[in-house]
Amino acid sequence: MRLTTKGRYAVTAMLDLAYHSERQGPVTLTDIAKRQHISLSYLEQLFARLRRAGMVEGVRGPGGGYQLSRETSQINIAEIICAVDETIDSTRCGGKANCQNAHPCLTHDLWMGLSEQIRQYLASISLADVISRKSVRQVAERQDSHLEQPITLTPELNPVLEFRA
Repeated sequence: MRLTTKGRYAVTAMLDLAYHSERQGPVTLTDIAKRQHISLSYLEQLFARLRRAGMVEGVRGPGGGYQLSRETSQINIAEIICAVDETIDSTRCGGKANCQNAHPCLTHDLWMGLSEQIRQYLASISLADVISRKSVRQVAERQDSHLEQPITLTPELNPVLEFRA
């Protein structure tokens, strides 16, 4: 199975959204981008797809951002991956059974079976399942603490500007 950065980033962003929205309400894509080191423009593309799939909704105005449109227990990892147009497929033929001269290869059924096992596994795990893991919460807290650290400016980084009239 090849899971590209699109699928990985979508799952990561949804986990970040799930974790932070339970504490603070709507979450901005800028905040997710900073915490997860994902390009803001890339997140905008992913969230447009997640919104069309009915997993997130935008909240306008001050304090706005994105929030989940369903409970964390009602959104599974396989859904997120599929929502951003990723396939969960271990075959070389994309599941079309045309691997060898328009026919299935010797191992086609083996890889199709693996793909189905992976799909079932990811479908059995909800955002709530992942967020409830102690290790995941510790990572999220570490990411938050890194963003909250004040930046100390030294004279080299904070030059005095002279203004002349």
